[in-house]
Amino acid sequence: MSIGARSGKDYMEGLRDGREVWLDGDRIADVVADPRFRPSVEGIAGYYDHALEHAEDCIAADPVTGTPVNVSHLIPRGPEDLERRHRAFDRLARYSMGMLGRTPDYVNLTIAGFAGRPDVLGMNGNDAGRERLEAYQRMIAERDLALTHTIVHPVVDRSLGDLEGENGELALHKVGETPDAIVVRGARILATLGPFADELAVYPGQPLPRSPEAAAHALMFSIPMSTPGLRTICRDHYGTDTPIADRPFSSRFDEQDAFLVFDDVEVPKERVFIDGDTHTYNKLMTSGWLGNVMQQTSIRAAVKLEFAYELATRMAAALNDQRPETSQLLGELWSYATLTRATTRAAEADAREYGAGTWFCAEDPFHALRPTMPGWMVRANDIIKQLGAHNLLATPTAADLADPELGPVLAHYLRGAGEVSAWERAEVFRTAWDFAGSALGSRVELYERFYLASASRMYGVAHMIAQREHEWDRFDDFRARFGTS
Repeated sequence: MSIGARSGKDYMEGLRDGREVWLDGDRIADVVADPRFRPSVEGIAGYYDHALEHAEDCIAADPVTGTPVNVSHLIPRGPEDLERRHRAFDRLARYSMGMLGRTPDYVNLTIAGFAGRPDVLGMNGNDAGRERLEAYQRMIAERDLALTHTIVHPVVDRSLGDLEGENGELALHKVGETPDAIVVRGARILATLGPFADELAVYPGQPLPRSPEAAAHALMFSIPMSTPGLRTICRDHYGTDTPIADRPFSSRFDEQDAFLVFDDVEVPKERVFIDGDTHTYNKLMTSGWLGNVMQQTSIRAAVKLEFAYELATRMAAALNDQRPETSQLLGELWSYATLTRATTRAAEADAREYGAGTWFCAEDPFHALRPTMPGWMVRANDIIKQLGAHNLLATPTAADLADPELGPVLAHYLRGAGEVSAWERAEVFRTAWDFAGSALGSRVELYERFYLASASRMYGVAHMIAQREHEWDRFDDFRARFGTS
C-alpha cells in the first residue's frame, strides 16, 4: 500500500483488483492490460507523474500527518490555501490542456470540502457519518486514490419523477441491512473515469422530498470499484492506439464513462456517511459545494479555452489567414478564455469562511459562469471547425509524411504558408481535429454541455438565487429621485 502522492506506476498497479468491467460485450479481465484501455490508462497514469514532476505546485505536506499529498486533498483554511489550490489546478489541467474533465483532483476536492464542513454532515444526529467521512478523506489523501462519482438516477419514463414508479425502482436505493453493512440495489449514471478509478463515491445530486419513500434513496457512501455486485458497463471507448502525432488526445485521454449497476451490493457501515437522512442529504450540496468545486472546474475550463485560442491562432498562421472575419473569431475565443479567468479570480477575491474554519470561493460569480461556460465550450469547437474547414479533413498522418515516396509529394502540396512545413501544418490541423471533431472530441463537447447540469435549468437557478439574496430596489430609487411616478 503506497503512502503519499503516487506515481503513475503505483496507480496502474492499484487497478488490478478483480473489478467487474464490461466493454463491447466483453468482461475485461485486466483494465491495465486490455489493448483497448491500455493507452487511456497510461494517460491517467501520466497525470500522476505530471503532479510529481511539478511537486512545487501540486504536492504539499498534509497538515495533520505531514505526508506529501496532492494539494487537491487539502481542506482550504484561508485565502492562501485557495491560491495554493489555484496553482495546483492550473498545473494539473495543463497536462491534458483541459481535455480531461474528471482528473482525480475533481473528486478529491469534493470530498475534502465535505470533510471540511463537519457542522453540516454531522447535523441532525449524523455524528457517526461525519466521523466516517473525515476518516475516509484522510485515507484517500494518504493513499492518493483516484475516485469516480455518480449522482444521476437513470430515467426510463420522463412523464414520471426521477423516483416515481419504475424510475424509482431502477434508481439506487437501500433494500436491507446486516450488522456490518447496508445493502443497496439499482443503478446510477454517469461514472466518468469509472473503470480507471480506485473507488466510487456516491453522494447527493438533486434534492429529495422528505418522505419515507425518499429516505431509501438518501444515501452517501464510498466503496472500492472491486466491490462484489458492482457492475461497470462502459460506453464505446474512443481512445485509439495510434501515434500521439496523429491523435494527441484520443491516443491518451479518453477518461471513459460508465453505467453502474448495484446488484445487492453490501456497503460496510464504516463507509456509509448518510443513511436515510433526507435533511442532511439535501443540505450538503447547498453549504459551499459550488464555491468549492467550481474553482477547479473553472480553472480547467480557462486552460482549455486558452489552448483553443492558441490552437486556432496557429491554424490561421499556418495558412497566413489574415482575413478580418478570422481575427473576429480569434478575438471571440480569447474573450471566452479571459472572461473565465476573470470570473474565477472574482470568486477567489470574495472567498470567505463558510463554517468550521473552511474557506471556499464566493458562489455568485460561479452561478453566472455555470450555465454560460458550456455554451462557450461548444462555440470554441465551432470556431475551430469554421477556421479549419476542409483542411481538417485533408491532413496526412505521420506515416504518410514519413513515407519515402509519398512524403515529398505531401511536402510540396500540403505545406503551410511561408516557412511552415507540411509536418508543422499537419501537426496543427490534426490536433485541431482531435480537439473538436473526432469521436473523442465530440464526446468531450457533450460532456462540456451537460456535466454542470442543464444550462437552461441553471439559468433559472441563478435567477432564483438573485431574487433571494439581493434587494432589487434600484428601479424604485430611480423613479423616486427623478419623479417619474
